[in-house]
Amino acid sequence: MPISAHPSIVVLTGAGISAESGLATFRDQGGLWEGHSIEDVATPEGFARNPDLVNDFYNQRRREAKLARPNSAHNALAALENAWDGDFLLVTQNVDELHEKAGSKRVLHMHGRLNSALCYECGSHQHWEDDLDQGCFCQSCTRASLRPDIVWFGEMPYDMDAIGTALGGADLFISIGTSGTVYPAAGFVAEAAHHGARTVEINLESTHNPLFSDCRQGSASAMVPAFVRELLEAHR
Repeated sequence: MPISAHPSIVVLTGAGISAESGLATFRDQGGLWEGHSIEDVATPEGFARNPDLVNDFYNQRRREAKLARPNSAHNALAALENAWDGDFLLVTQNVDELHEKAGSKRVLHMHGRLNSALCYECGSHQHWEDDLDQGCFCQSCTRASLRPDIVWFGEMPYDMDAIGTALGGADLFISIGTSGTVYPAAGFVAEAAHHGARTVEINLESTHNPLFSDCRQGSASAMVPAFVRELLEAHR
């Protein structure tokens, strides 16, 4: 049963929450994504130079994501959304569907999705589960002009207006499993704090950002369920 009279919550999740379900973070400490340079597989210019390489890269990521299962952190956030009768929005930097697999409904994928294709001619988005190549046709304009529906470096993340509105009205902002170094997501805590929100960070290591009023270190699969239990108990 939902519980009543709750404040507005915005949750931001990053690669750390998916890593515990076996999905490796794309970018390692050497600046490579699965052995490839970011310029080769995560920029429009890289796609223009070698679309086969880029498609193959995301085809493999798509196959891996299909096999991945939500962990207890994903499940806890879905349970929180289900129990919370105030405004709730989950913004994820991840391109997998683990939040949806866990049962989350109010989710925005600011960096796109692996199971979607983008037509670079007509701009349409379409659900896509199989491998993608240069011979795949857009369902809207019928041209062979599909690319992975991923926001690459130099491109504008999705749903920024909706995210900004939610942050402006948030009473609680929770950042989970993200380094806090990649903008615009790195600026969300400042926006939420500016509007008076309580700000909570859950991460393996603290980002030492003074804008977080509450920092909890540990794995997402352990810390998120514990925090959700605490939050629900406090607002019964």
